[in-house]
Amino acid sequence: MAKTTEIKPFEKSQVNFIAEIKQKIRQAQYEAMRTVNVQLINLYWEIGKAIAEKQQENWGKSVVPTLSKELQKEFSGTGGFSVTNLWLMAQFYTEYHNVTNLQPLVGEISWTKHIVILNRCKNNLERQFYIQATKKFGWTKNVLIHHIEGKSYEKYLLNQTNFEQNLPEKIKNQAILAVKDEYSFDFLNLGDEHSESQLETALVNNIRAFLLEMNFQFAFVGNQFRVQVDDDEYFIDLLLYHRQLQCLVAVELKVGKFIPEYKGKMEFYLSILNDKVKLPNENDAIGIIICKEKNRTVVEYSLKTSNMPIGVATYTTTANLPENYQNFLPDEKTITEKLTDYFKK
Repeated sequence: MAKTTEIKPFEKSQVNFIAEIKQKIRQAQYEAMRTVNVQLINLYWEIGKAIAEKQQENWGKSVVPTLSKELQKEFSGTGGFSVTNLWLMAQFYTEYHNVTNLQPLVGEISWTKHIVILNRCKNNLERQFYIQATKKFGWTKNVLIHHIEGKSYEKYLLNQTNFEQNLPEKIKNQAILAVKDEYSFDFLNLGDEHSESQLETALVNNIRAFLLEMNFQFAFVGNQFRVQVDDDEYFIDLLLYHRQLQCLVAVELKVGKFIPEYKGKMEFYLSILNDKVKLPNENDAIGIIICKEKNRTVVEYSLKTSNMPIGVATYTTTANLPENYQNFLPDEKTITEKLTDYFKK
């Protein structure tokens, strides 16, 4: 009979000690990289400031190509001093230095991500949203571009959920950011007329694009997920899992307009998931009802009477937002308060 190898207490202590040292090294490496990034952004800020000030003194534009040539010759092993990049530094300083909500954030993300936000976003509150979201959720450059192109700023600000009332403080703001007001399923190539079954099948067949549109923190659990109460079976259209929220997410798909009865069905599913499916270490499940259309007032009244965390969104099979979408955005003061709440440490 084979002997069982027993790990001695001393050896286990050694393993833990080595793991702690490795973690300290990783943390130090991260902090070193972050420090380098802050120093680089500060350098670009100062260069941009110097160029902008010289432009104010009526220096000609030719000074930037000359400066670029001299810097590249002097610091041949260092990139970042092209004519284009120097002008971006000047734009970066000019557009941010007098904006109180942006100036403190300049060192929070990398220069390449700043360029994306600088060039693609002209509204300062929108820029604040993407800088803070990129930092908080660790978005890569490509993920950031995807969110900007998908109008995540507008969709998150307008989302209709009752998470404020029905989720604990520790995950409330993250959950709000996890649900958009409208999802773009332009990758499905579906016509205007399609059934719920066709929509579900198309989403499952394009699962990678679907999860990217939902939010990269979502993972797919299954479709037509079976739950049972006594002898009766019920099937949830899509069941997802949110890694940061650590909870199951039930998604119901509707090809028509939202009606209040959908809320009751979702509450039923969430109760079953919490009782029979979720693990002891997980948070309570949340629900997302995705419809073709919704009346925002009807949704507001429906969610107000629920003690289950539910969001109601719409979907489109094109990449364009409705023309009047901007009209629904809250005023600047409300947006500022929302961003403050969303990105609390």
